[in-house]
Amino acid sequence: MEQLEFRDFYRVGQGECLRTVLACVGDRQLAEDLVADAYTRAWVSWARVSRHPAPRAWIVRTALNTRVSWWRRRRREVVVDCVADTAAVTDPAPSGGLDPTLLAVLRELPQRQREVVALWVLLDLDTRATAKVLGIAEGTVTAHLS
Repeated sequence: MEQLEFRDFYRVGQGECLRTVLACVGDRQLAEDLVADAYTRAWVSWARVSRHPAPRAWIVRTALNTRVSWWRRRRREVVVDCVADTAAVTDPAPSGGLDPTLLAVLRELPQRQREVVALWVLLDLDTRATAKVLGIAEGTVTAHLS
């Protein structure tokens, strides 16, 4: 029963979660890896995740947290080439169903604003749920949206 429930959750929400993470990170391959990892973690903790008030938001937040953790571990190990990083972000790779203009505009925003907009618009979370997922005040969400 638990397998069927998780399978349905994955089928219904995977595309939407991928688009949301893609809007935040700007790199399709990275977004796919992060979402896959988040769904793996969700499966391992499915009893807890299934009771979460917004399980899709849990997937997105877990994926974004994984990215931050990955970056922190490697920031001292890897020399960052700004030109190469910019090229990767602006590559005209498939956008996973997102409007390329929307992606371009989102990439111009600071990371936290990008996360707020992605959760609020792409996952259709309200201000309270967005604030809870990101661990920020509702007023901060409102400020970022304005």
